[in-house]
Amino acid sequence: QVRLVESGGGLVQAWGSLRLSCAASVRTFTMGWYRQAPGKEREFVASISRTTGATNYADSVKGRFTVSRDNAKNTLYLEMSSLKPEDTAVYYCNYGADWGQGTQVTVSS
Repeated sequence: QVRLVESGGGLVQAWGSLRLSCAASVRTFTMGWYRQAPGKEREFVASISRTTGATNYADSVKGRFTVSRDNAKNTLYLEMSSLKPEDTAVYYCNYGADWGQGTQVTVSS
């Protein structure tokens, strides 16, 4: 089992920015970010390949969020800008069947 620890969430005003981090306990391959808003199902946000650096984004965050990673540190990042109230959710780091504990992001209007 891979241990994933997220950090960087918080409260931000609309159009603000936040950077999330996810530290993995081992070397990982493709990793992703998901989020779950109150009363909604968990949804995909973004992913990135370790080997190619190829990225994928949900349509709702394209052009506003950037996923990246530091392979030497086994750390995944999510740079979020132009945040909207609808981005409010608990954000989770994912690697295969393993999930982090989540970090709360709240965007006020």
